[in-house]
Amino acid sequence: MANQGTKSATLQIDGGEPIDLPVYEAAEGPDVIDVGKLTSQGYFTYDPGFVSTASCDSAITFIDGDKGILLHRGYPIEQLAASSDHLELCYLLLNGELPNSSEKAEFVSTIKNHTMVHESLRQFFQGFRPDAHPMAVMCGVVGALSAFYHDSLDIDDEVHRKVTAHRLIAKIPTIAAMCYKHSQGQPFIYPRNDLSYAENFLHMMFATPCEDYEVNPTIAKAMDKIFLLHADHEQNASTSTVRLAGSTGANPFASVAAGIAALWGPSHGGANEAVLNMLDEIGSVDNIDKYIAKAKDKDDPFRIMGFGHRVYKNYDPRAKVLQETCREVLAELGVEDNPTLQMAQRLEQIALEDEYFVEKRLYPNVDFYSGIILKAIGIPVELFTVIFATGRTPGWIAHWCEMISGGYKIGRPRQLYKGYNKRDFVAVDERG
Repeated sequence: MANQGTKSATLQIDGGEPIDLPVYEAAEGPDVIDVGKLTSQGYFTYDPGFVSTASCDSAITFIDGDKGILLHRGYPIEQLAASSDHLELCYLLLNGELPNSSEKAEFVSTIKNHTMVHESLRQFFQGFRPDAHPMAVMCGVVGALSAFYHDSLDIDDEVHRKVTAHRLIAKIPTIAAMCYKHSQGQPFIYPRNDLSYAENFLHMMFATPCEDYEVNPTIAKAMDKIFLLHADHEQNASTSTVRLAGSTGANPFASVAAGIAALWGPSHGGANEAVLNMLDEIGSVDNIDKYIAKAKDKDDPFRIMGFGHRVYKNYDPRAKVLQETCREVLAELGVEDNPTLQMAQRLEQIALEDEYFVEKRLYPNVDFYSGIILKAIGIPVELFTVIFATGRTPGWIAHWCEMISGGYKIGRPRQLYKGYNKRDFVAVDERG
């Protein structure tokens, strides 16, 4: 629990006895009022969406949405994206500090040695229809991992937690690629330990037994950056879901499967998929002005997807990083004349220059650029959220480990009851 500072708050209701509430000092960001005492006084707080409620204390990630700041263990995301890589960030999230060269080499080797999945798991995929949404498959398969790796499910054992964290980070890309291969009716491709994390994922995605896939370094770099930029984002809906499920004592595979289910929602992980669906609806560059007018019309339900952010009221710092990566990928692939990508670039230009978007701070967000990059690479739209889940897994498991290793209570939100008062049961033949 965070340390109580010198400040306190007092709440008085209808002239009653004042209730003193402790205030906890944050290392960064707003201090937090502890309202736990209110329950004994017969009150709960009411905060739909938990927008003003801290459900836990954490030392992993800090966000200042007004200033466009994102820190992982104190390190700015811009510095990590420029100088680090995804697996190094995974180590940082799990362990609290960046590794030295030998620690990093050992961690990378450990992850590579866990990338294969149990061979029987291959048969599990045959129970899914090929046209099933990949996130439906992902939920089922990740939840099933606990049936294959039940040798490390003692959540009170630090070694078990560490092994499970490594297994999840290593195996999720393999499962993600298997989801794609199953949808295409192609054979699964085994992981290769001579490739980097991102290279291995791309190889499992696009290689076939009859033709190998030569990984493009620019594409691999972009893929690693997408994973890195999505690795953690504080107490969002899916991370909070992982923590809530984990607070019951559920094993980490089940908890992460719950997080994947939460991520599936179009308002969360499905946002970059929604960007491409929106571009399909617009149809061509010639229609953009018409759709911009629709977006500005408050009576029209159409929304421009991929602009603005629930947390960031400034430019999403991850988007700034991906903006340059997007340019590099499009130049490398020579697909600037693709109609979908042309529409995206035109929308980006409008968002950065049009007074309506600038005033409302509707800057392009990370979902906008990641959607364009994934489309250019050749990854199907329905797999976008699976990519997001792959990148977010280290954040989920880091938060799960942090919660389990510290003091925690089972999650039990309260409610403002608005239903009937007590009433008596009436027999069916006596009801009007």
